[in-house]
Amino acid sequence: MKHAVVTGGNRGIGAAIVQALQGAGFRTTVMSRSSGVDVTDAAAVADAFAALDAPVDVLVNNAGIAPSTPFSRMDEEHWHDTFAVNVHGAFYCTRAVLPALAKRGGGRVINIASTAGLKGYGYVAAYVASKHALVGLTRALAAEYAASDVTINAICPGFAETDLLRASLDNIIDKTGRDEAQARAALASSNPQGRFIEPEEVAAAVLWLVSDAARSVTGQCISISGGETT
Repeated sequence: MKHAVVTGGNRGIGAAIVQALQGAGFRTTVMSRSSGVDVTDAAAVADAFAALDAPVDVLVNNAGIAPSTPFSRMDEEHWHDTFAVNVHGAFYCTRAVLPALAKRGGGRVINIASTAGLKGYGYVAAYVASKHALVGLTRALAAEYAASDVTINAICPGFAETDLLRASLDNIIDKTGRDEAQARAALASSNPQGRFIEPEEVAAAVLWLVSDAARSVTGQCISISGGETT
């Protein structure tokens, strides 16, 4: 039975990914703060992976945060905290598994990025910058490890029905005085299909990327956004 590790797998997109992988026959391990693993802590991440009782075949770096504030009000803590989770966490986890995957001759690393890794959005400069960094890391490692039969890809969802969306809606309602329906319409308008992405759609893309059918797919950033980005 293949073993997949999913960070931030206790809710939202992460939980949908875990459920999909389990349904496909994978053994799954969830790493999140609620399970006692802080991905921003390099030593804690190394210890968590060292404690696993089975080799890792698939790593899904899903843990992420998306705080928002006007750039003129952004402080260093906001900037560093965003990069600590979205970039450093993915780096620490990938570093823990990639050498072993390459030595064994195959495996999958999937980074859950965002359309914010492919374009810009106002009021979330740290988030956009961090997701661009995650996309860059994906492409660099894919090139470096292509000959080892380890594929490294990113999935870039648009606004999805998750707790992060709820936080964005609450922020819009609080700052603009719009009601929930107006706030939802404003965010959904970025998607040409006029809707939000369902977590299960992202999970389905993960299942394809871990399948044998996708063994030649690496270094790609797959946009799941209703045509918002390509």
